[in-house]
Amino acid sequence: MGWLKKAVTGIRSFAYAGHDGDTSLTQPPARPNVGVALGGGFARGIAHIGVLRVLEENHIPVDCVAGTSVGALVAATYASGTPLSEMEEQGSSTRFRDFGRWTVSRMGMASNERLEEYLHKFTPARYFEELKVPLSIVATDLISGESVYFTEGEIGPALRASCAYPGLFLPVEYRNHILVDGFLTETVPASAVRKMGADIVISVHLEPGLLDGKPRNTIEVISRSFSIIQMAATQRWRSMTDVLIEPDVHHVLWDEFVKTPQLVAAGEAAARAALPQIRAALEGHIERRTRDRRRSLLSGSRHNPEERKRRPLL
Repeated sequence: MGWLKKAVTGIRSFAYAGHDGDTSLTQPPARPNVGVALGGGFARGIAHIGVLRVLEENHIPVDCVAGTSVGALVAATYASGTPLSEMEEQGSSTRFRDFGRWTVSRMGMASNERLEEYLHKFTPARYFEELKVPLSIVATDLISGESVYFTEGEIGPALRASCAYPGLFLPVEYRNHILVDGFLTETVPASAVRKMGADIVISVHLEPGLLDGKPRNTIEVISRSFSIIQMAATQRWRSMTDVLIEPDVHHVLWDEFVKTPQLVAAGEAAARAALPQIRAALEGHIERRTRDRRRSLLSGSRHNPEERKRRPLL
């Protein structure tokens, strides 16, 4: 994170020139907290691995992470400390049977109970409190139509709820809620990382687009219908986002896990393109904090005669 330290030093030197003896002025502001919000998209979610890899390689801090649907799975795995290389390797071999089981029900076509054991392929952690990075998983209350945020307790039921795609997977009953996929209320959970204290929000949106060919099955009919609704709806998460990353994955079908290498590469390319904007957001936040502190301190000195004598105003 050398570039960030240099930015802090440069801003401090410029703003506080002539006050080397005053530690109240020269003490650097704290680094901003960075939150990463990962959106849903079935197999397209593997692109999140590429985004996270570029952030790691470029020493962009991740202080908290939130996920919706497949974004919740990637976020939980990442927060557990699982190496990204292991996540990518597992992604290539993933099939629907690893997390879904076809069933006969009026509420859906499959159960996602297997998802809890799938998570444990990566980590033995069962509770949020065991994770290395603070995590928020977002699901939707099917009765109230509101987002439900999970940040403590068991990871498994919250993950299943966030991934309970309506029409495909059965709703999940948990903590007095009937829950379905979090993408219904938060395509990208930017508000979740804001609630966790993030100063800078990096949102990763997996634009599904509209494929040219006919849908192959009921699942694709449902999926494309929701995509149309989302494109037409007002998306509040965008106003809470400081940096938006959108990997080019619209051509990938919901179950094409075999395209893991291409998906990871798409995530990497999109994240690299966003690096200048990420760095500018971090440096800009530090600069604003520095300016606000300076203004506050100088304003206070005007009301303190002794302070005025001791500290020359610029």
